[in-house]
Amino acid sequence: MKCICLEQPGKIGVKEIAEVSRQEGEALIQVESAGICGSDVGAFRGSNPLVTYPRVIGHEVVGTILEIGENETGLKAGDRVIVDPYIYCGQCYPCSIGRTNCCEKLRVIGVHIDGGMAERIVHPARMLHKVPDSIPLELAPMAEPLTIALHALHRTRTKAGEHVCIIGAGAIGLLMAQAALTYGAFPIVLDVVEERLAFARKLGVQHTILAGVEDAKKRIKEITGGRMAEIVVEASGANAAVRGAIDYVSHAGRIALTGWPKVETSMPTSLFTFKEVDIMGSRTSAGEFGEALALIANGQIDVRPIVSKVVKFAEVPDSVQELSEHPERYLKIITLF
Repeated sequence: MKCICLEQPGKIGVKEIAEVSRQEGEALIQVESAGICGSDVGAFRGSNPLVTYPRVIGHEVVGTILEIGENETGLKAGDRVIVDPYIYCGQCYPCSIGRTNCCEKLRVIGVHIDGGMAERIVHPARMLHKVPDSIPLELAPMAEPLTIALHALHRTRTKAGEHVCIIGAGAIGLLMAQAALTYGAFPIVLDVVEERLAFARKLGVQHTILAGVEDAKKRIKEITGGRMAEIVVEASGANAAVRGAIDYVSHAGRIALTGWPKVETSMPTSLFTFKEVDIMGSRTSAGEFGEALALIANGQIDVRPIVSKVVKFAEVPDSVQELSEHPERYLKIITLF
């Protein structure tokens, strides 16, 4: 069968590999659609230290079950499902308290182990979620990045009426802004690219700030009536954005760090104490797939505008390279098999 394989950094293509076979507790899945993520681009560039090569990429994966044994989820052959790509051990301390996304032995498909951009894959049956019939194939993979956005809002205990400052208007930042609106919160979106901020406004975001041009701290103070943002989520991975989070957050506020900076960030730690800020990491997701699929299915979150392009399976290698060279041109690229 065919797959999309990274042989080494900068070398990606369609490759023939052996068929997979299902083991106890797994499902055999015919893959039908998948999203290209920023982590796939990082693997292509060689900038993701967690990736080993050669590697079949892809963790935003949707397909139909071909074979499955008895399972507690009630799934059966013929069901269309989305893969929860974060395989946990179930035995370590984080797993014991339900924080499976930061399992000490976490294996992410497409990163630590081979991913879902293959004609057929096997995956633990307990980590599959049925996709509602109302969600088309080209949109279904968007539920995975939406879970990451939702996880940050859950980590920060976002409530109606609060201001959520989201730094980074990429796919996850824009999904987070839409999710904040559904929670009754007020998103404030910062980015260095005006086109992405204009896109955010089209999605219903009232407050946007062009970082590096506008005085972000002053604007947030004006928007919040002097309070500053009760919640700040850093979703870009830029060091300057991480540093800015402490300036944008209110006293007694909450900060979630979703981006992955490449180097350390110098921070005025005295402000952590002075403002008594809750600062937390927000890694991937844990238990958010049901909510994400429901939000898309019932139209509360519109993922269609975030899908910049739909390509054929054979076009994925060129699309990954295009995303690497021109990330500003796309939010999300989906491939149909």
